[in-house]
Amino acid sequence: MKIRILILGIFAALALAACGRKASSDGRGATDEAAPPDNAFLLAAVIAGDHRTEEERMRDQYRHPAETLMFFDIEPGMSVVEIWPGGGWYTQVIAPYLKKGGGKYYAAGFSREGASERTLRSIATFADAYTGKPDIYGDVEMTVLGNEGDIAPDGSADAVLTFRNVHNWTIHDKAEENFAKFYRALKPGGILGVVDHRADGAGLPNDGSSGYVYEADIVALATAAGFDYDASSEVNANALDTKDHPFGVWTLPPVRRESEVRGVEDPTFDHSAYDAIGESDRMTLKFRKPVAADGPLLE
Repeated sequence: MKIRILILGIFAALALAACGRKASSDGRGATDEAAPPDNAFLLAAVIAGDHRTEEERMRDQYRHPAETLMFFDIEPGMSVVEIWPGGGWYTQVIAPYLKKGGGKYYAAGFSREGASERTLRSIATFADAYTGKPDIYGDVEMTVLGNEGDIAPDGSADAVLTFRNVHNWTIHDKAEENFAKFYRALKPGGILGVVDHRADGAGLPNDGSSGYVYEADIVALATAAGFDYDASSEVNANALDTKDHPFGVWTLPPVRRESEVRGVEDPTFDHSAYDAIGESDRMTLKFRKPVAADGPLLE
């Protein structure tokens, strides 16, 4: 409840700031036309929305959705692809935010080819939750990061965003292929935003097996695909994360793994030290497709 009150307080402050007056065209004073609300105001409204549960809002302290999306320059009205949105934690923020400007949200999910029953149920659950509620989520289109089609039409997206996924592609040797797909989907000048668990300083293997990835490896993947490195942010950093956990990053919340075999409980495992860390230390990286993008990936 305290978190929601704080968010609503920020929302109210932004609302007051957005109600200023525009100067008249001849510069002699204010007109009666109210200034349009800025993006921070609109995003705060979404984050405080009743469509999000208190449990989902509790994770804002680790995922910083407002600061992250502002860093990635996401604006209402854009066409944005989220890669592997899972249960839709970020969908509930991004899609309603884009809707405020008439934008489009692509959910590039798991492939159905050879998928398990669990994965197929997850895909169906996502569709039920988000594609049939345009009053909340606007224009949501489900695509696939796989062999069945494109994540979005070539050259159509303003931004492609991926949250905590690169380690999975590294494990399965799919990272180069996927970054090439991101490049093709983006307009020239479009944004690639990447958040992932940061291995830097931990002496971990660079094969993704720990769940952590080196920043230099992601930069190398992006630049090899044709992207220009734009900027990084520490908004999702966590200095408490020592990265030397018995079951990799999955020892930490929200997974809280407690045995070598996933899904097997160990009643003797003490979570307290890992819960005190919170979610992982994460890098937040922004890349851009060159404006004069005429390289080999577009031929």
